[in-house]
Amino acid sequence: MLIGAHVDQTDPLAEAAARQAPLVQFFLGDPQGYQGPEIRYAGGADGLKADAEAAGVDLYVHAPYIVNVATTNNRIRIPSRKLLQQHVDAAASIGAKGLIVHGGHVNKTDDPEKGFDNWRKAIEATDLKLPLLIENTAGGDNAMTRHLERIARVWDAIASAEQADRVGFCLDTCHAHAGGNALETVVGDVLAITGRIDLVHCNDSRDAFDSGADRHANFGAGTIDPELLASVVREAGAPVVCETPGGAAEHTADFAWLAERL
Repeated sequence: MLIGAHVDQTDPLAEAAARQAPLVQFFLGDPQGYQGPEIRYAGGADGLKADAEAAGVDLYVHAPYIVNVATTNNRIRIPSRKLLQQHVDAAASIGAKGLIVHGGHVNKTDDPEKGFDNWRKAIEATDLKLPLLIENTAGGDNAMTRHLERIARVWDAIASAEQADRVGFCLDTCHAHAGGNALETVVGDVLAITGRIDLVHCNDSRDAFDSGADRHANFGAGTIDPELLASVVREAGAPVVCETPGGAAEHTADFAWLAERL
């Protein structure tokens, strides 16, 4: 099983080497800004792609947190679509295996159906040059991918889009736990909806089940049962990104903790 971590974007290959990790995830630019992607690697996009291939390291890119293609607010949705396409293009240019994006949300007074249909429109409007992995989120009553029934509605909506086969799923364990989805059954529940889990964000949670709080913890330091955390990874059978606190030393310890239980 491939296990890596979310790392700084300046030199993700050096970060991978420091952790002896076969994969890494990182942002391209500001995760909270609309400025567009930025390749900070000294060798540029072509250099990063070539060097990653030579090192045998798989790259994953996380889209900015502010991307919300579901919203009915045009001042957010339209820039979000543009930003999503820019990150798809940039991630493809470095040979990334996938681009991870949060499910977004609609406003409190909105009909959720508008959010589901906006996801369909976004998939149809985006040139998906690599797999787009929609991630479940932890909080918000109007979130598109917190609860399983909402995830199912998103998948139903995008099923008719021409590029639906390019859309995959990223399962975050902290988000599932804090979002109120039982980890005992979440893998089977998600597979029944999406038919696939392409990546696992394996994180312990500082907060209780169904708290709605997105606060990650190192393995064994949070509120998720250790064996349950490992069982999700085992059942999903997908590459793993640890988005746990700390640097190389803490991540290496988390890798060992997880590997021991797998």
